[in-house]
Amino acid sequence: MTKDEISLLINEGVFPCSCSNPKLIETHISWVILCNEFVFKIKKPLKYSFLDFSTIDKRLFYCKEEIRLNWRLTFNVYLGIHEIRSHSGRITMDGTNGQLIDHAVRMRRLNGEKQMSFLLENDLVREEDIKNIAARIAQFHKRTRVVYKKNNNHSLSNKFNDLRAESDFLDEQLGHWSGVAIENAIKQSDAFLKEYYKLIKARQESGYHRDVHGDLHSGNIFLLPEPVIFDCIEFNEEYREIDILNDVAFLAMDLDAHSKKSLSDLLLDSYAHCMSISLDEQTMQLFQYYKAYRANIRAKVNSLRARSANAGTDRDKPLSESAKYLYLMERYLTHIK
Repeated sequence: MTKDEISLLINEGVFPCSCSNPKLIETHISWVILCNEFVFKIKKPLKYSFLDFSTIDKRLFYCKEEIRLNWRLTFNVYLGIHEIRSHSGRITMDGTNGQLIDHAVRMRRLNGEKQMSFLLENDLVREEDIKNIAARIAQFHKRTRVVYKKNNNHSLSNKFNDLRAESDFLDEQLGHWSGVAIENAIKQSDAFLKEYYKLIKARQESGYHRDVHGDLHSGNIFLLPEPVIFDCIEFNEEYREIDILNDVAFLAMDLDAHSKKSLSDLLLDSYAHCMSISLDEQTMQLFQYYKAYRANIRAKVNSLRARSANAGTDRDKPLSESAKYLYLMERYLTHIK
């Protein structure tokens, strides 16, 4: 679909449910439409180094993968796939005839006031919430598929160093310091991965690398009576088949970014207790690196979001977020021995 077709769907389209005042949320890779009781997620026709949604068949495949993978952690949230058709100048999702132009994943709409990111911003996340989340993640990790692959260091290095592709854009938007920060971080990352190669390999051989969530941050968690964790990575298995500590590090980094270091520390301690794993000095250094890697990813995602936004005020927030995560990445790497 195109942005114009999305606008037509929002303003004049026919939905398969009550949708009196549809609201559009746009990410760097998706259009998300909020209706009264349901949410429809449509993948943008994009191709990046880490993602390929360039054809309707590929987007349908990843819609199916999104539902399959997220059912591992959620129940009765991902509900199915709807065809999107164009007919006589209208866009419909209610099953009527017309030219098939795309597909949408249908999800149950949850209470936005219970979204963890909203609760963090309003200082409403409790220690008990963190313990419950840690227990839920540990329960999930224990039953996920173990992944034995070679050259994980090479893959991790490539993902970290992919931020270099955003260097010129961020240099132009934020100033020369950002490009310098990216280059210094890449050097530090390469050195760390070389020094810790044996530990990472040993963890992989010991079954700590699994098919997990891959995008575990507060925006993807709702604090209902039981934590609801959704929106795992479906578009690239390499971003999901990772060290379990790498998965947890994303949420820990997110808590740090919200100035909640005590909650970040509690998350790791509670998770380690639930998993019965020790946190020796080398493991803690690796966890610190994984937090730097996660800050790196958020800097890149927000740079991509800024690229796709209109020049001016629409770019201000994602650029500010990119700068925040670049600083956080630098801070983590400074504390790695």
